[in-house]
Amino acid sequence: MLGRARALVGPALRRAVGALSPELRPLAEYHLGWRDADGGVVGGDGGKGIRPALALLSAEAAGADARVAVPGAVAVELVHNYSLVHDDVIDEDAERRHRPTLWVLYGVGRAIIVGDAMVALAQQVVLSPVETGVCDEAPFAPERAARGARRIADATAAMIAGQALDMAYEAIPTVDVADCVQMEAGKTGALLGCAAAIGAVLAGAPDEIAGALSSYGLELGLAFQAVDDLLGIWGDPVATGKPAWSDLRQHKKTLPVVAALSSGTARVEELAELLGREHLSEEETARAAALVEECGGRAMTLEEADRRLAAALSALAGADLVPRAAEELADVARFVVDREY
Repeated sequence: MLGRARALVGPALRRAVGALSPELRPLAEYHLGWRDADGGVVGGDGGKGIRPALALLSAEAAGADARVAVPGAVAVELVHNYSLVHDDVIDEDAERRHRPTLWVLYGVGRAIIVGDAMVALAQQVVLSPVETGVCDEAPFAPERAARGARRIADATAAMIAGQALDMAYEAIPTVDVADCVQMEAGKTGALLGCAAAIGAVLAGAPDEIAGALSSYGLELGLAFQAVDDLLGIWGDPVATGKPAWSDLRQHKKTLPVVAALSSGTARVEELAELLGREHLSEEETARAAALVEECGGRAMTLEEADRRLAAALSALAGADLVPRAAEELADVARFVVDREY
């Protein structure tokens, strides 16, 4: 499904980005992997494409043609990439997908405004799919466009609130697992919940169908973030495109860290002391990663990913969905939990 979504959504996304101003378009195209640092055209595909795939499948799950969801798929991908551009600035990440991040090449100010342009374009794409070049003719009625745009706006607001919590937690000595899950539900779950429902919304599906798909997406988002948290500490840099132990270097209170610090095991004090240091050497960072695992943080996060996957699959099973599309949604969920990048 991911390949089919890229084939259907990719050209529409390129046309939408082409509507940006000449000052911003090349920068957005660089971030999306379509251009190199010198402006030359390259063959990058811009990422895994999970969110667009969910949008298309949600339309099919509601019994509609996948094409009705293309504006929604483009919109969620734009919002996702807006968040990546801003996250790279906030986290001072110098690389993404094995390339310099946007702010490193063009400066913080220009990176921020490119992100702003993409999130604004997301609304325009849903409300005016023909004018933005995403579709040749409007695939849905204006009232459905309004409902879709509202979903995008609500998900974006929840994502921003989750990011704000993530930043606030960096200055708080103690965060519990419930706090961490609340943050991740906003930061990651909200947009995946939107992606998994927006195709059905644009297709005019009943609220029960859209609600079940949204619940599936939220649970999938929490599973996705749990896996991301694991990769942020133990992921292979060759696969992830980020340095080893990157989340520990940035003192992020991700789920493995919070779970480890809440475990009450013998090594918690040593781990807390290490993570309380302003800067960690390579040896100290490696030791911190080992302690997080020893204190149960890795195992607990794996269990959380599996639990959220089961909840996502249960949401699908309880809804009146087209069976083939529902099975493809289940396959996407399993891919998310099993991935290594």
